[in-house]
Amino acid sequence: MTSLDPQRFSQDHFALLGLPRRQGLDESELERVYREVQSRVHPDKHAHRGDAEQRLAMQWAARVNEAYLTLKSPLKRAEYLLRLVGHDPEIERNTSMPADFLMEQLEWRESVEAARRAADVDRLDGFHRTLRNDMAARHAELTTAIDMDVDYAAAARMVRQLMFKEKLLHEIDDALASAEA
Repeated sequence: MTSLDPQRFSQDHFALLGLPRRQGLDESELERVYREVQSRVHPDKHAHRGDAEQRLAMQWAARVNEAYLTLKSPLKRAEYLLRLVGHDPEIERNTSMPADFLMEQLEWRESVEAARRAADVDRLDGFHRTLRNDMAARHAELTTAIDMDVDYAAAARMVRQLMFKEKLLHEIDDALASAEA
């Protein structure tokens, strides 16, 4: 992108940043491309232009930031990709989960709460590491489901489950902050 071309404004996030539509993105490449594009559309680069072009530059910068933030998060990227290919992950409507997954989540939350009450930083750190490792493995499976298997139904289920795990990870982070305070 060499200019603030309004016709390119409506491109999907991948096209906007000149990246392939895939779950398995190289994060350093995403960062490099984002900085390159942002440097061209940043409003400061267009401060000497008229009001209309300055507003357009602000809109472009916001659009590029939105694309970057969506693609930077593997979970948001997967949800976005699924929607792009016409597969609704049904995040708001489909809350059914396998019973074993729900039991695992319940056990995790009970364990985290017990460690929080005891202010057991070591145990919370262990939960954090274990969950991060599990999520990394799940993200790898998600990448395979989308990029290689083209199994969007399985990918949608994984996205919904990963959302639960991400929320649990935030709860562990909060528990750690409380225990360390």
